[in-house]
Amino acid sequence: MILVADSGSTKTDWRLINDKTEVLVCSTMGFNPYFVDATVVLKELSASILSAKKEEVEQVFFYGAGCSSAEKQTFLAAIFAQFFTNADITVAHDLLAAARAACKKESGLVAILGTGANTCLYNGTDITHNIPALGYILGDEGGGVHLGKLFIKKLLHGQLPDKVSTDFKYTFPELNLNTILDKVYKQALPNRFLASFAQFILKHENETEINAIIYQSFHEFFKQYIVLYPNYQQYPLHIVGSIGFYFQRYIALIAKDYGVIIGKIIQQPISELVDFHLKY
Repeated sequence: MILVADSGSTKTDWRLINDKTEVLVCSTMGFNPYFVDATVVLKELSASILSAKKEEVEQVFFYGAGCSSAEKQTFLAAIFAQFFTNADITVAHDLLAAARAACKKESGLVAILGTGANTCLYNGTDITHNIPALGYILGDEGGGVHLGKLFIKKLLHGQLPDKVSTDFKYTFPELNLNTILDKVYKQALPNRFLASFAQFILKHENETEINAIIYQSFHEFFKQYIVLYPNYQQYPLHIVGSIGFYFQRYIALIAKDYGVIIGKIIQQPISELVDFHLKY
């Protein structure tokens, strides 16, 4: 049986395939090698329903955030080999998963807009160009973490309407200046914390100040990534991820300002990724 996984920093989607039929569908936490170790990964896998089928898995195709380097790929592959003891393990970057899901064997520009942001140029087989994403401190423009940073800064500076601030206090009663700063600077996974406000931002999208945050983030996405690719206007831009899906109306409008045609928008690439592996 073949096991295909698509992992962001927050969540991993798994599909177990036997003779072109899905026999198991499940989710676990995200396995970004920059944020997890062997103990965490093995504990999470053991607690999942994958443990009941692990001996039957013959091939694992794992695509993950943070898996662009051979070092990180080898690190995760070695951990998975301890769990899926009868399987050949392949670990690749989640950008390749997005490209294969969206483009199959065609060329195109591909973006992941989820917790973070990343982009690439794909020739139908390989990623040929990648503008470094730089992570949530230096980059991730257009991702949930960037939207969250812009929003939280304005919130804490008192630059949002009373309606929004009041609803924030009602929705997140445990959060104030001190607890927010503690979560950002002292606690684990501040990127996920900041990205968690994306749905709240979308809820208040019609407020002028919130609308400006949305436009700022996605304009920065195009300026910091898309326009830096050679001949970028010659390719369709396919977008994968929850932020891209829920904010697609804004992305499509802003894309016109840069002469970019939007292609597919896929919230979760796992089904298209399974289709790729079954066909190719």
